Amino acid sequence: MAKAPARPDPAPLLIACALGIERLALRTGERGGAHGRVTVLRTGMGPKNAERAVTGALGKESLHDAAVVATGFCAGLAPGMYPGDLVVAEETRSAHGRTPCVGTELLVKELVRALPGRTVHTGPLIGSDHVVRGHERADLLTTGAIAVDMESAATLHSAVRAGQRPVAAVRVVVDTPQHELVRIGTVRGGISAFRVLRAVLPAFFEWHRSSLLPRR
Repeated sequence: MAKAPARPDPAPLLIACALGIERLALRTGERGGAHGRVTVLRTGMGPKNAERAVTGALGKESLHDAAVVATGFCAGLAPGMYPGDLVVAEETRSAHGRTPCVGTELLVKELVRALPGRTVHTGPLIGSDHVVRGHERADLLTTGAIAVDMESAATLHSAVRAGQRPVAAVRVVVDTPQHELVRIGTVRGGISAFRVLRAVLPAFFEWHRSSLLPRR
């Protein structure tokens, strides 16, 4: 009797972040827990580095069909946001246009389950090529964006440009107009954002499993 053809390996998951401290929080991502291979990629800061790193990673045969999550820290723009809050993007925005995100509702549900008591915000996440401070936050808020970071928009734009795939962006707020972060190094001083980021992986894994289900 002929053997049934082997089932192909599930599409891998690529989790992209910019900073070493973010990579440290996510380091358990490559130790299992997801349905398939998981790679945590440190891109470096800024949209150009994110574009270069993500495009290079997805150009490898092992990752060419990977689902992609952009994550790490962000600056909140909307009133009522606090350090340690979560942002799940409905879309990312940049000069390149808008990239819709997949599975926002599922991510919110799973993040609430993984981090009970944490506030989860949803809305557009806008990209910048520099750290945004002061009045510039208010200007970005008028566009409808609720948070800003330097890599998510470039990461997702690069991901969908490389091929059709599920993409999402989840960020942890480290500063807000009322609680501006003087320097990223203060995160090491015990800010809750590091612990929150370390706890998001189960939500990413569940999103990944869902993204692998056949579409009807």
